[in-house]
Amino acid sequence: MTVLTWSDDRVEQLKKLWEAGLSASQIAAELGNVTRNAVIGKVHRLGLSGRAKSPSSAAPRPRKARPAQHMMRVTRPVARGNTALAQAFEVEVEAEPVTYDNVVPMSQRLSLLELNEATCHWPVGDPSSPDFFFCGGKALSGLPYCAQHSRVAYQPAADRRRAPAKPTR
Repeated sequence: MTVLTWSDDRVEQLKKLWEAGLSASQIAAELGNVTRNAVIGKVHRLGLSGRAKSPSSAAPRPRKARPAQHMMRVTRPVARGNTALAQAFEVEVEAEPVTYDNVVPMSQRLSLLELNEATCHWPVGDPSSPDFFFCGGKALSGLPYCAQHSRVAYQPAADRRRAPAKPTR
């Protein structure tokens, strides 16, 4: 890769071309051995601004005349607030969550130190309170929870996914 330094002559030529309204790509081509980005960087470092407009961009382009169209206004229902993202959805009532009786017999309750692979690891209560304990029931093979707590912890994927919104007609 060739490192090109900006000589005083090249900088002066850059300034003249920039003031003349040439684009960075055109200036790079004119100077040779320099990229468009190098020209933009040098212009920025030199603090050059306020360039003359090129003749093609100085005058606004004439607009094409459009044929007159007869438009019919359709009244729309009045809505308040920002309705840009509002959509009409059918409201589905979600079924009440299944509640499980969380009563664990006193003889079955275990502390953290008493747990093993055969006992249910389901936490009950606030860990910072002295009443906190683990279920301690018989765990299902290969799972950390008993049958009751496994039903709560491992729900079928179909039940977890939301049903897609039904299109309105």
